[in-house]
Amino acid sequence: TKGTFSCPVTMLLKTRAVFSPGLRMCATHVTTGLTTVIESGRPSSDMSEFRKAFAKAKNIAIITGAGVSAESGVPTFRGEHEKWRKWHSQDLASPEAFSRNPSRVWEFYHYRRQLVLDKKPSAVHFAIAECEARLKKQGRSVVVITQCQDDLHRQAGSKHVLRIHGSLLETRCMSCGQLTMNKQSPICAALKGKGAPGGDVPDAQIPVDKLPRCEERDCHGLLRPNVVFFGETLDSHILTKVEKEIEICDLCLVVGTSSIVYPAAMFGPRVASRGVPVAEFNMNTTPKTEYFMYHFQGPCGTTLPPALAPHESEL
Repeated sequence: TKGTFSCPVTMLLKTRAVFSPGLRMCATHVTTGLTTVIESGRPSSDMSEFRKAFAKAKNIAIITGAGVSAESGVPTFRGEHEKWRKWHSQDLASPEAFSRNPSRVWEFYHYRRQLVLDKKPSAVHFAIAECEARLKKQGRSVVVITQCQDDLHRQAGSKHVLRIHGSLLETRCMSCGQLTMNKQSPICAALKGKGAPGGDVPDAQIPVDKLPRCEERDCHGLLRPNVVFFGETLDSHILTKVEKEIEICDLCLVVGTSSIVYPAAMFGPRVASRGVPVAEFNMNTTPKTEYFMYHFQGPCGTTLPPALAPHESEL
């Protein structure tokens, strides 16, 4: 969905409603009827205070967004990267666009797949994965709830990852529904050399029967990227797991996300509404910053590793 979306955020914070209908939506601005969580109206940037909360936490939820992938060189598809050729990325990442022109949408996703296939995990990914492994030995848990569609968290070693927007490296058959991990590039012969982003590059206009097809026996249905397009419902099974993690966590980190894509934008504020410490790590403030207890500004690769490093109480 493009344009402005006004979410009933006050209701969502004051109640513990489940994430329903769970549509992926992007807002250019949001309403401001929230009850401020931080009495001072300004989150703290005191790392030593955050570290005390970290040392006490038993169940940590880490919500990550495109800024984390950007640390590995993956474009965020906002700002200067917002357009591919002459189209906004949100206009291509929709079920309507795929139905009208699957060739164009597959070119766009072929381009995006190419961008992530040769990228490596950053200091952010490794810090999160190391923290999860270390705390597990102490009987503590770390879950990553990510909007990122790459595989970098798992490549770094994270085990407990909930990918709410799907994966660029998976396909789903439009006919039989088969899900398949596919890191082949190009994913089909017709996409070889296609997908260049220049504004003057013409569409390849690949015939639909030459686009990626299902290899299940007797199917041969058209494949689509297994990502959640804007306006589509998020996977109910994933959302159920997210709901549980949001309810039990006693510390939440919101890392590298602009907090404008729903419903993920509400996860952090919802935790904060329970009085649980929430720390935001981002290059800039976001529409949700004022509702969090902590805010650490700067590159996540610089601010996050020391935040998740072993606390003296662990030694």
